[in-house]
Amino acid sequence: MAASVWKGSIVLSFVSIPAKLYAAARSERTYLHQIHKVCHSRLRQPLFCPTCDRLVSRDEVIKGFEFDEGQYVLMEDQEIKKLAAHSSRTLEVIAFTKLSEIDPIFFDSSYFCIPEESGRKPYQLVVKALEDTRTIGLGKLLMHQRDYTVFLRPYRHGLLLHTMYFANEIRSVPEFGALENAHLKPQEVKLAEQLIGTMTQPFKPTRYHDEFQERLHKLIEAKRHGKAVESVPEPKFAPVIDMMAALKKSLAARAAPSKQPEEKKLPSRTRKPRKAS
Repeated sequence: MAASVWKGSIVLSFVSIPAKLYAAARSERTYLHQIHKVCHSRLRQPLFCPTCDRLVSRDEVIKGFEFDEGQYVLMEDQEIKKLAAHSSRTLEVIAFTKLSEIDPIFFDSSYFCIPEESGRKPYQLVVKALEDTRTIGLGKLLMHQRDYTVFLRPYRHGLLLHTMYFANEIRSVPEFGALENAHLKPQEVKLAEQLIGTMTQPFKPTRYHDEFQERLHKLIEAKRHGKAVESVPEPKFAPVIDMMAALKKSLAARAAPSKQPEEKKLPSRTRKPRKAS
């Protein structure tokens, strides 16, 4: 069983759902260690050979794959570079597909793709065509001595590149999706859908920010000036015993009109009639 990376509760208004997080995807790479060319020992940082008991220079370093404890398959840099030489400067688009057909679990890192001066017109042509057809390109790229399948999609009148997790990098957790029959009541489903409806809003990324970094900066500034900063209290959530009651309480809280003071109407100014001259 894989180890969870986080354990806590998903909080939806007054509904609290205990949950764990597991890595759904992770890059699978063959890692090569730095090996001392003289004695074939794995080097420590900064390039220290424990066998020779000395620092080594860059020209004494080769790569090695550890197939057994302390046993390495040795490779020269030129051997590795030959593997990448044929395609490291080419991003080949091999197909197009609809963005809606790609599950977000396959998205890894994102990169802005900006054209050189000579490529501006074909770049804009591709962006316009992708926007009009609402499709994205699938391509193959060799970068940093690793093969990637990538997505090219239009974004704010430019091209955004996303590296893709390969299918073998998508993890599986036996418990995921294998929920027992919870005997959901139609009323519970309806209330949950109503709650979601009251909380649905347009996505505006500027609303979200790293609150921890903000608190960290406040702590740094406070300590610089000899001030104290109150710690953030840990929220406590009561276990959900009656789901219907929790959902009704959540809906009531969302539906309650916010009490705002009514604007006072200013008295209109009346002009006195002018006296006839």
